[in-house]
Amino acid sequence: MKKILVVDDSITITTILKSNLEGTGKFQVRVENRGALGAVAARQFQPDLAILDVMMPDMGGPEVMSKIRESRELRDLPVIFLTATVMKGEGSGSESLDRGYLFLAKPVTKEELVGTIESLIGSV
Repeated sequence: MKKILVVDDSITITTILKSNLEGTGKFQVRVENRGALGAVAARQFQPDLAILDVMMPDMGGPEVMSKIRESRELRDLPVIFLTATVMKGEGSGSESLDRGYLFLAKPVTKEELVGTIESLIGSV
């Protein structure tokens, strides 16, 4: 079972993502609703992939990713950024993939999210 960390300031979004991903039977999901706790959670949970909201009040997704990747064990952790600030298809090209992250526009479907996760870390 693959481990996914979801960090988003919206409790509604983290609840839905956790339910949808765990409902596939392929993923164990840990959520955090404060960006500042995302890096701590990553070090404790040791996820296979992180899903980060780009804009959060206390610490945005790019800063959370930088803090996570300070850890030697997590420096190559694949990251999916969820954001309402890009349109579908924007920022999801190979340049982002080469850096180990992708952007997905909110709202994201369960199928799109699972397909993206599996393209980055494989299926169970």
